[in-house]
Amino acid sequence: MNVYPFIEAEKSRGGNVHRACTLLKVSRSAYYAHRTATPTARARQDAELTARVVAIHDESRGTYGAPRVHAELRARGHRHSRKRVARLLRETGRAGRAPKRWRTTTVPDPTATIPADLIRRDFSCAATDIDTRWCGDITYIHTWEGWLYLATVIDIASRRVVGWATADHLRTDLVAQALDNAVRQRRPEPGVIFHADRGCQYTSAQLAALADDLGVRLSFGRKGQCWDNAVAESFFATIKSELLDRPPWPTRAKAHKAIFEYIEGWFNTRRLHSSLGYLSPAAYEATRHHPVNRVA
Repeated sequence: MNVYPFIEAEKSRGGNVHRACTLLKVSRSAYYAHRTATPTARARQDAELTARVVAIHDESRGTYGAPRVHAELRARGHRHSRKRVARLLRETGRAGRAPKRWRTTTVPDPTATIPADLIRRDFSCAATDIDTRWCGDITYIHTWEGWLYLATVIDIASRRVVGWATADHLRTDLVAQALDNAVRQRRPEPGVIFHADRGCQYTSAQLAALADDLGVRLSFGRKGQCWDNAVAESFFATIKSELLDRPPWPTRAKAHKAIFEYIEGWFNTRRLHSSLGYLSPAAYEATRHHPVNRVA
């Protein structure tokens, strides 16, 4: 352990260097030799790289771990080993955010007629055209005013959140609004698949009628199988660990604003996704020669 920064900090506060050296079992001559020593080339490189690592970690709102910091460094033209990046993160006391366990948020309707599963756990990106297969789900956010519910529509190919909506209720209107927003934003060809779990909002006659009007084909996973909707569940785990589970939310309006800024200003446009080869959804769509926004 390098004790010299602690001695330096004590000295800067006007403390006694002799006492600090004694407590840390370091001779004063060794401390002053360390102060006057010229840093090695490796130490100077580590200092410069540490500044870049800290800047990227801060830009990610404290959410990136070593793999994404390493990928962002490479994208900026700085090639270093992932182990070195991980070491510097540890030395600065920084780490990525880990998602929590998945929990059920929707309740099946036992009387509903269930269409087939058109996805069958195939969530591959490269083999899927953009705006041909979507998925979605609902999650909840605790605020001091009560629950706020978030419904999403995610493009399976690019992992982009193409439609979303929030409300203070769990009625079908919530998921209908998210799906309608997605279609208006992306204007997909008729026949785009929208995959969800068997929650009563998704299997309702209201959503089936809307999907028919919009030219959307509904698809549903099996009962109680969260992996049948893994992309939607993964997004909720990410937004909860990186945003929703961090500060308290005094009002629903403040939570909604933060969700907007996270999705539109970070997740869709800047956050690196391992499943996309460490590209953001917007950058990945650009490689597929797909317009990010088709709204006229």
